[in-house]
Amino acid sequence: MKTILITGASSGIGAATAQKFLSQGWGVGVVARRQDALAAVVGGHENALVLPCDVTDEAAVLSVFERFKDRFGRLDTLFNNAGMFGPAASLDEIDLKDWKATMDLNITGMFICAKAAFGQMRHQSPQGGRIIMNGSLSAHAPRTANSAAYTTTKHAIWGLTKTITMDGRAYDIACGQIDIGNAGTPLVEGLAQREAAAGNDPMPVMDVGHCADAVYHMASLPLEANVQNMTVMATKMPFVGRG
Repeated sequence: MKTILITGASSGIGAATAQKFLSQGWGVGVVARRQDALAAVVGGHENALVLPCDVTDEAAVLSVFERFKDRFGRLDTLFNNAGMFGPAASLDEIDLKDWKATMDLNITGMFICAKAAFGQMRHQSPQGGRIIMNGSLSAHAPRTANSAAYTTTKHAIWGLTKTITMDGRAYDIACGQIDIGNAGTPLVEGLAQREAAAGNDPMPVMDVGHCADAVYHMASLPLEANVQNMTVMATKMPFVGRG
């Protein structure tokens, strides 16, 4: 049985991805802070392991990876997905505590999880695995105004992805990034409400299932092949030609 651990799995892209992989017979570990929400996502599926955890707590993350290993034996893929949008405000109005909270989850949390996965994949037998980072269109250009914290974190993740790609080659660890634009998730719904309140045009949105399908494609490749970067977005998003 192939296995995957998914962070930020209690809703949105993470939840849809967990359900996709379970439907395909994978062993799936789901990670987020709310155990009840995770349990609702997997619905008691026999191949699912519910792992409540704050991904900014390194000791808790290491415990989660050990529990996953005890259950499934090995880790084939990490979908490093947990994140938040953070403060939506003019740069001069961003509170430092909100800035730091966004950095802590979107950068440090993803680093902690990537580090734990890398170590497990390096030392398991057979060696290797795949780390898929959830970036964003904001890894390349801001997806909306007043998004300094979020955009900064996603630019950082693109740098981390490329570094893991290089460092992983010696251990058969592949790393790629998926950049998603306007999937129908609670985060995007919040963005859409902000845009509407500002009098802007409605935001084009796509079904979140397309994101799960894309992650599944990336994870299903043999380790000799890697999607380094994939963009999946609502077709009419104003991404190309901006920035």
